[in-house]
Amino acid sequence: MAARGRTPRQADIARIAGVSQATVSVVLAGNRGVRMAEATRHRVLEVAERLGYVPHPVATRLASARSNLLGLYTFRTTFPTDAADSYHPILAGVEEEAAALGQDLILFTGTAGPGALREAAIRRTRMADGCLFFGRHVPEEPVARLVDSGFPFVYIGRRPELGGRLPYVGADYVTASAEVLRRLTALGHRRIRYVRELDEAPSSSDRQRGVLEAAPHTDIVRVAGSVMHPDTVRGWVRDGVTAVVVEGTDTGAAHTAVRTAVAAAGLSTPDDLSLAVLGGPPGVSGFEAPMREMGRRAVRLLVGLVTEQETAPQQLLWCPPVAGTSVGPPRSRC
Repeated sequence: MAARGRTPRQADIARIAGVSQATVSVVLAGNRGVRMAEATRHRVLEVAERLGYVPHPVATRLASARSNLLGLYTFRTTFPTDAADSYHPILAGVEEEAAALGQDLILFTGTAGPGALREAAIRRTRMADGCLFFGRHVPEEPVARLVDSGFPFVYIGRRPELGGRLPYVGADYVTASAEVLRRLTALGHRRIRYVRELDEAPSSSDRQRGVLEAAPHTDIVRVAGSVMHPDTVRGWVRDGVTAVVVEGTDTGAAHTAVRTAVAAAGLSTPDDLSLAVLGGPPGVSGFEAPMREMGRRAVRLLVGLVTEQETAPQQLLWCPPVAGTSVGPPRSRC
């Protein structure tokens, strides 16, 4: 295998495949005018793929030169190009900062299909000087190989995986969530429900941690999908619940479930029930997830890593509070 900490070279491929470096060069250049056994050609390509070698001019540039190309890889099946998508502000921030710094962007796809296809797609990000990643989960094995190879990359969103070795720009959801709960308790709310999705991710655990830090006796409710029966909400109100706090995610499923159930139950906010969302749509009571700024900061951090500048590899951004209109003092009940 190639020595840990450096990019695989053609000499590594030649040694493992048992051929000359000249043969490797011919195969990777795609020169089919040279007579060669197809089995040999296949073996060279298979070893190159396994090592993560990128047969692209960028990969063979002088170490002191750069292409000014930054990759952007999402672990979703498609890029969030719809302006209504919760991830769209990230792309807007990335594009704005990349343009300001004179960097071009390459969008990498390949999330669908078996794990091997995704690993190959992740390896292809080495065509760029460095890459930005975002998504709720980390495929640890292929990303660990990027870390070990020294390839510069930055996650958008806090990532505790791989022993804290992943560079990231995230949001301080713990502090922001705690502030929302403190606001509710200051208004007089004592019985509060926190509704979150079934999925586990660092952003979800951070929100729940903040909720319980500020209001330890808050009951946690998990929902699957975006549907909740109106009787569930009616039961909460009968039990004396005066406020519901909802996890904000890219799907918005928990918020949709609660909001539609409240309306279907014939209740209103904040008269019957206060409702806050931890990082929800614009203008909704709770706080704003700084998606656009996360995209900008991630680009700046990545460029700093590529150019070997001194920089903090893990950064958390403040989440601005949003007053909204769905939170108020609890209604007195006779």
